[in-house]
Amino acid sequence: MDTTASFGRTSTMSGMPVVSKATDRPAARKLLLVDDHELVRFGIRALHTEIGGVPIEWVEACSLQEAIELYGREGDVDAVLLDLNLPDCKGLQGLRQFLQTHPRARVAVFSATQDEFVVRQARALGASGYVSKSTLVTQLRETLATLLWPAGVPDNRGLAGGSTLFPRFPSSSMFDRVAELGPRHLEILELVLSGCANQEICTATGLSLGTVKNYVSSLLLALDVTSRSHMISLFR
Repeated sequence: MDTTASFGRTSTMSGMPVVSKATDRPAARKLLLVDDHELVRFGIRALHTEIGGVPIEWVEACSLQEAIELYGREGDVDAVLLDLNLPDCKGLQGLRQFLQTHPRARVAVFSATQDEFVVRQARALGASGYVSKSTLVTQLRETLATLLWPAGVPDNRGLAGGSTLFPRFPSSSMFDRVAELGPRHLEILELVLSGCANQEICTATGLSLGTVKNYVSSLLLALDVTSRSHMISLFR
């Protein structure tokens, strides 16, 4: 059976669920779950077949490239849960590549990592949220509702609402400085913290060696450190 026909799914500017006149049921919302562990995908899907009475249609991918292709092919994905560690990408590179291909996508990082720098960097790169894999089921449901209905869940539908899409951390002047960096600086910083030498950064980014050295120097200045090793130590 064609589920889109059954639910009478259409798109609206407000993001409000469309109710099918034939069945008087709210139209399904579509979520793309990107994770290379089948058990994780199965668990998330089984626990969230609906949210607040609204059916959830899950689309699954186990690699970044598959996710990028699926999102383009489906055409009506409401939100994406994107794991950080996939077979064909490393860390936040996957988020960067996905948003470069689909800049209007509403993507939330889905990860077991809750490092403050990673969370802040994901937000700076354009993530719509950061969802911990260790969160409670009820909290995950609230977060998914906020991700799907950023303007508020229609009629509240039994949900608490107002769930934050990013973990909260104590204020830190160093992380505030990181948040002010541009996308290219953040990309270089991530590679430096991953242990990449300047020549490796050149290969990864396509920049010249001189340009990479200039970026690293500006990072040292922005973070108020005197050496590359000192900069790395700040995030350990």
